[in-house]
Amino acid sequence: MIGYYNYTVILTYVGTMFGFAGIASIWSGNLRLSLICLLLAGLCDMFDGKIASTRQRTRAERHFGIEIDSLSDVICFGVLPSLIIFHCSGQNLWYAPICALYMLAALVRLAWFNVDEEERQKTEDGVRKTYLGLPVTTSTLLIPFVISLLNLIGLDMRHICPWVLLCMGAAFLTPFRLHKPHTVGKIVMIVLGIGCLVVVLLGVPG
Repeated sequence: MIGYYNYTVILTYVGTMFGFAGIASIWSGNLRLSLICLLLAGLCDMFDGKIASTRQRTRAERHFGIEIDSLSDVICFGVLPSLIIFHCSGQNLWYAPICALYMLAALVRLAWFNVDEEERQKTEDGVRKTYLGLPVTTSTLLIPFVISLLNLIGLDMRHICPWVLLCMGAAFLTPFRLHKPHTVGKIVMIVLGIGCLVVVLLGVPG
């Protein structure tokens, strides 16, 4: 079969499956399960690059890794969040363009990232140290946190979540520099993710 199937890309494939499971869950109206799938997809994405770096890869394998990671991110952190928020809006068609714009912003950012990363690798060795703009993977924590918080304090999320999503989409394309988290930062993100998972389980209806 075409493609690569060694351990450097398996976690990306698993994360993509979580993305599909989240889409299927929100399609059937299960908000809690879709948010859990979003968190699990984010967990896979956090470690797939680290695992890939443990193997000496060919140029083709590296480029494949960049492409497949971004394609997976489109599903997990572009399509899935936009459908979650559209569901949270009560499937209000007035908010559908906002959800679509968010998805487009995620797509544009990921395509730009692929081009930028390939150019960077021509002149630099090692991993990237900074991001330009907000990474799409931040939706993993922000969306479950916002939805859970609004549920816990009793605010109507139908008219708040779409505007939060729009701000996130704008931040994806805004060219500010953000340092890439290393070991301590990733530990903090894992702790926050566990906290989000607990809040989702306690504060979001199934």
